[in-house]
This record gives sequence, C-alpha cells and structure tokens, in this order.
Amino acid sequence: MSGQNAHHEGHDHDHGHEHGGGLRGRLAGLVHPHSHDAADSVDAALESSARGIRAVKVSLVLLAVTAALQLLVVLASGSVALAADTIHNFADGLTGLALWAALALGRRPATRRFTWGFTRAEDLSALVVILAIAGSAVAAAVESVRRLLDPTPVAHLVWVAIAGVIGCLGNEVVAQLRIRVGRQIGSAALVADGLHARTDGLTSVAVVAGAAGVAAGWPLADPIVGLVITVAILGVLRTAARDVFRRLMDAVDPELVDAAEAALVATPGVTGVRRVRMRWLGHTLHGEADLDIDGSVSLTDAHALAHDAEHRLTDAVPRLRSATIHAYPAHQRAPVTH
Repeated sequence: MSGQNAHHEGHDHDHGHEHGGGLRGRLAGLVHPHSHDAADSVDAALESSARGIRAVKVSLVLLAVTAALQLLVVLASGSVALAADTIHNFADGLTGLALWAALALGRRPATRRFTWGFTRAEDLSALVVILAIAGSAVAAAVESVRRLLDPTPVAHLVWVAIAGVIGCLGNEVVAQLRIRVGRQIGSAALVADGLHARTDGLTSVAVVAGAAGVAAGWPLADPIVGLVITVAILGVLRTAARDVFRRLMDAVDPELVDAAEAALVATPGVTGVRRVRMRWLGHTLHGEADLDIDGSVSLTDAHALAHDAEHRLTDAVPRLRSATIHAYPAHQRAPVTH
C-alpha cells in the first residue's frame, strides 16, 4: 500500500498533538506550528475550572453568612427546631466542598494511567449532590408525616419566620450563582449543586408558610406545607438526576451535533460526513468525526483538510476543546470501532 493510500485510511488529529511514530508522526511534523492551539484549549479549560471554583468559594461564604444569621435567630429564640434546621443547612452546604475538590482534581494533567485526565471527578461529585437532594426530600417527608401524626406546637413564630426568610434568600442567591456559572462553563455538577441550594431555599419557604398558617390558627399548616415542599424537592431532584445521568452517559444536545455536521460539511474538500460523536469530559467537550474526502488528494492536502475541518468544528461548537478527525476516500468504508 502506498503512503498516500495509507493516509486516506484515516487521519487523526488531536489538539494535544501527541502524535506517535511512523507515518502519523511524520504527518504531524508538516503542521508543527499549529501546536499552540493545544495550549489555548488547555488554558480555556483551566479558566473554566477556575471560574467554577470561584463560584463555589463565593457560594460557601454566602452560605456561611446565611447560617450565621440563622444561628443568631436561634440564640435569640432558643428554638431547638430552628437549631436543627440551621445545622441541616450548614451540613448541606458541605456538598460544595466535594465539588470544589472535584474541580481542583480535574485540573491535574493526564497520566499514563488516567490518560483522559481527571475531569470525570466533577461528574462523580454530582452524584454526591443528587444524594443530598434526595436526603432533603426524605427528611422533609418524614418530618412532615411525623407532625401530621403527632402535632407539635410551633413556638417563637416570628423568629421562625425570620429564620425562614434568611434561609430562603441566602440559598436562592447561592442557587442563582451556581446555576448561572455552571451553565456558562458547562458543568452539570455545579448546576446540580445550585439546584441543591434551591431545595434548601424551598425548605425555608415551608418554614415561613408553616409559621404563617399556625399564626392564622391552622396548626396543621406546618406539616402540610412541608409535604407540598417535599413534592417540589422531588421535582428538583428529577431535573438534577436527569441532567447528571445524561452527562455520565455521554449525552449531548442534538443541536451541538447539528452544528458540528454543518461546520464539517462546509469545509472545502469534504464530500460527506459519515459520523460525528461528542462526549463531555467534566465541563469540556471532546469530538470525533469521520469524513469523506476526494481519494485523489495528496497526503499533505488531506492532512491540511483535516486541520481545517478541526478548526471549523471547534469554532462552531461551544466548549469543544479537542477533536479527532478521520478522513477517508469517499469510496472506502470506515473501520468498525467500538
């Protein structure tokens, strides 16, 4: 088989430019100046991680302030129930530490054992958040049912309402911050942790609504509102679990695939797109594409075409930090991969 035909069997190009020896390694030398793109991609990924860590740090400070204010209310009212709720909110805030650790771990470079790096730690930390949300739903349901079966007078109604408002506002600010930054950098784990903060805010809403109902002469308002909030938390849990499951199963938005295919088809010299695959690695995307090209082009031209296709792909798809392009003669079947 000639060198030209061997090139047409498949052209691989990664942003990392870790080309091996042989023909593929020699081809890499034709475009060595292109290697600065790898640094740009790494820098962008690191900056995204840094933004995520900053968001976690700020949110932890906000949660600490919220818990401190609630603690002041506890000390002023002497309410054991409020003390328990404050401790619960503080403990739930610790999920942010798990996410912080995962984001920091994801910035470590790849090794010979972990060849894709450690970015998946971010997705695994999202499972901790999902368990925390589920725990909040269970705790709210158990407490509500207990109070329905064994009604307990709610004391310090004004202080209870004040603590509820503080908890609601504090957790919602944290939720907005984490969800916004999480969506901007593509972090399903950070979005899930934002939803977790929102469940704590919903619990605080229940505290306020229950206190209002009791003050109005309806003692069962507290547990009934608690059950309603439990249903709301289950809705948040469903959304968070769905997004995290999709991320772990390498699901991507079909619109991203459409954008990738359009960019590749528009590349001069590409006669068809056989397959496009993308997967999330933490909060960055990696893509692979099999392209049809004219079988008569030279090795150098085919390699340059693949580079051009890669550039167009990374420009067209947000948060796509690396891509592997396989180019085949239009009449040749691509090898089967699993």
